[in-house]
Amino acid sequence: MRMIICGAGQVGYNIATHLARENNDITVIDLKSELIAKINDEQDVKGIVGHASDPDVLHAAGADDADMIIAVTHSDEVNMVACQIAHSLFNIPKKIARIRFQGYLDPAWANLFSRSHMPIDVIISPEREVAYNIFERLKTPGTTDTISLLNEQAYCLSILCTQSCPILNTPFKQLLKLFPDLAARIILINRSGKLIIPDVQSQLLAGDEVMFIVKREHVQRALNTFGYEGKEAKSILLIGGGNIGTQLCHILKEEYGTVDLRVIENSAARARDFSQTFPRSLVIQGDGLDKKILEEAGVQTVETVISVTNDDEVNILSALLASEYGSARCITLVNKEVYGSLTSVLNINAIVSPRMITAATIMKHVRRGRINATHPIKDGFAEIIEVRASEACQIINTPIQDLHLPNGVFIALIQRDHEIFIPDKRSTVKPNDVLVIFAIHASVSLVEKLFSFKFDFL
Repeated sequence: MRMIICGAGQVGYNIATHLARENNDITVIDLKSELIAKINDEQDVKGIVGHASDPDVLHAAGADDADMIIAVTHSDEVNMVACQIAHSLFNIPKKIARIRFQGYLDPAWANLFSRSHMPIDVIISPEREVAYNIFERLKTPGTTDTISLLNEQAYCLSILCTQSCPILNTPFKQLLKLFPDLAARIILINRSGKLIIPDVQSQLLAGDEVMFIVKREHVQRALNTFGYEGKEAKSILLIGGGNIGTQLCHILKEEYGTVDLRVIENSAARARDFSQTFPRSLVIQGDGLDKKILEEAGVQTVETVISVTNDDEVNILSALLASEYGSARCITLVNKEVYGSLTSVLNINAIVSPRMITAATIMKHVRRGRINATHPIKDGFAEIIEVRASEACQIINTPIQDLHLPNGVFIALIQRDHEIFIPDKRSTVKPNDVLVIFAIHASVSLVEKLFSFKFDFL
């Protein structure tokens, strides 16, 4: 596919990295020559310095025969105009734009992005995506990451194995015998930064981060197996009342109705607005690093502290302070890539990366064929792919053990009609099954080929 990416910042760079690995023809546009120089040097893409909404620049980027444009510059208006020009002048079939200003996304103006006005096929709101990601983690206490699968009928969860984990040092082959009816499968182990795809002889060690896929009804049982017995958080201290904090509170209000929510916001104007929008919440104007403010908000009594200010350092330090007060769980927003590797050392429970969440959300809309969704994991090391099998798929009615799937590719879950189950080596794939497949990045294109249509020519 030929694709144009507008914006070479963290999100644009990340998307270009994923797509270039799959032999797509990628052109990246950005006004900053240093960002274009970096992406030209480090990725197999073409970089162009210029304004993303300039028709001449888009023409030079190959817009005449492009299949898709992904507009993720720092300007909502540039992203929207780039998509409009891509449609009106170049007839690019698919247009994706990142829109951050919530005023554009008000349901009252939903018609703005229709085909007859400003035709954008997919709109990504980072603030909303991050807020939903945090909410998913709140629903599964103890997890460091949460990915919803099969329309929330299953989940991919990550947890940290502590010394008290009851299944440490137990071969997975034995775990299968101990829990034969548990619809869960461990797919990846992060051991001190080394990513391991487990086999039946693998064992868990204290300090491992474990990623597993589980049927929705078995989530709590699976977490209990790892030694986590927490309930959904209903007492929350939110540090930061900006767009993400506001979106999260709206979600909490819709999903939980009433929740013990306390908010610390440094800006007096935002604190006042927040208090008016959520009158039942305790809103304190002040610094999230001030111990007196934290104590006034009752940090010592809440179940979960969520730090989502615009400052990574404030988020990390406020989480550390909350831990000192005995907070059971801290969820921390981190934008800068450099801080990601420090969080385990600092004993922060869960890290939220807007860059990764936005890129992953966009990637869900890039795949083709019968692939319903994809979920990049661990900075693109692998993907979890949801795909529907058709009569024409190459693997229909063949036992999994006879498929000869390459190393790093396996079928983790099958949804057949209303049933979801973990397949074994004797299981076969039937037409219209929806499969959840784990695939290392180098093998993603092979998965696409396996599930593409086979045409018979007469």
